Amino acid sequence: MPALDPSKLKEKVRQLPNCPGVYLMKDRLGAIIYVGKAKNLKKRVSTYFQPSRQMMTHPKIRALVGMIHDFDTIEVKSEPEALILEGKLIKQWKPKYNTDFTDDKRFLLVRVDKAAEIPRFSYVRFKKDDHSLYFGPFPHSGLLRKTLGEMRRKFGILLKDSSPLKLADGRYQLYQDVRAELYGHENIVSVEAYHSRVDKACTFLEGKSREWLKELTEEMKQAAISQKYEKAAELRDIVSALKKTLSKTRKFTRSSITSISDKSVLQKLQSTLSLPTLPVHLECFDISHISGTFVVASMVHFTNAKPDNAQYRRFKIKSFVGNDDFRAMEEVVERHYRRLTDEQKALPDLVVIDGGKGQVAAALKAFIQLDIEPPELIGLAKKKETIIFSDGRDPLNLPLNDPAIQLLQRLRDEAHRFANTFNADLRSKKIRESVLDGLEGLGSVRRIALMNTFGSIDRIRKASVKDLQTVEGIGPKLALSIYTFLHTKEFSLPS
Repeated sequence: MPALDPSKLKEKVRQLPNCPGVYLMKDRLGAIIYVGKAKNLKKRVSTYFQPSRQMMTHPKIRALVGMIHDFDTIEVKSEPEALILEGKLIKQWKPKYNTDFTDDKRFLLVRVDKAAEIPRFSYVRFKKDDHSLYFGPFPHSGLLRKTLGEMRRKFGILLKDSSPLKLADGRYQLYQDVRAELYGHENIVSVEAYHSRVDKACTFLEGKSREWLKELTEEMKQAAISQKYEKAAELRDIVSALKKTLSKTRKFTRSSITSISDKSVLQKLQSTLSLPTLPVHLECFDISHISGTFVVASMVHFTNAKPDNAQYRRFKIKSFVGNDDFRAMEEVVERHYRRLTDEQKALPDLVVIDGGKGQVAAALKAFIQLDIEPPELIGLAKKKETIIFSDGRDPLNLPLNDPAIQLLQRLRDEAHRFANTFNADLRSKKIRESVLDGLEGLGSVRRIALMNTFGSIDRIRKASVKDLQTVEGIGPKLALSIYTFLHTKEFSLPS
């Protein structure tokens, strides 16, 4: 299905009526990806094509807008009719983005970063793979806020709006106002004592969402018994979505940080880049090629500011042939984080791209295509070691003796080394495989058969004349020629 160009799409929006209805967003293949209801079709649909809206909303909505290539509308007589029709169409078509948004729209989560010296509890609507603990989802936002307030009194924990003061002896003063007396707990505590409070609060929260799920289920049953079918149906949908979200909710714990100096560097990086969490897990991507040939990429992973070799990855570019760093970056970022998402593994705290605005944009595009919220993402441009932000902030240059930039350089240089090593290995392998080109009487079909049988030039060289004859098309005479060719004094395989 050909996509409408932007001008025709906007013209189609302008022709919509000011009446209730349902709209169906379609992708480039004509598939319905989102169904929505509207009190006023023209006003509602037009919001999807306002640049300011795209920039201000959640990445999932930006991803949806980027996928829209056409839309259809169905006019109805009233807003309740639109609501009913929307539900029927969602059940019929099961659009991708309705499924993705269901949980996010309805419920709040509680987030706590236990790796922080003084963790604070906050409620959020979206869960990131940031190694924090998440509790919920909780269907009643008002009750959740009340619960957190009660927890503050019951356990002596801090909420997001608190600003504890670190004292000279390493302890913390939690409050510097009247709340210190109101909440009835010791106001000056050690880190260990405060973490004990956090552990008790977390244990309390673990049972809350399932307790409320039972209450909702019972309320749904009672509504059905009372023949309040619309209410029962609404509660049924909420219970279903809550169960689904509960099954997805996972908890992540951070790796412990054992080195004080490494921790101070990570804290410096967090402060410099205004990161929401301590960047314990860093990943960096680099592209390597020789004039558009042997295009490969690397991903290296640092944990607690140190190389974590077990998590290194390298990639051959599969989607195209040629010299295009942007497309290569988009491909490998998408492949790597698709795998992590499929395996339900946590994303890193910070992703670093070796390159400038173009490479960063390509990486960001990969996350949009995956329809997952990206982790913190920056680029490091080599010429002046300029930090490029993916969120539109101005580029940043740090003094070269700054610990934060030095950590990023070590990460980037390691990615560069790993990519170049892989590139060199591929080139060496290609050279080694090409040595048989010089053997008269051995055509391409038999060369391929040899490589398929033995896997490498080294193994062919180690094979006996009898072993070589097991390959289809290679008789005793040719087998002897191959053996002799690979064992002459003048011949040596490149290292």
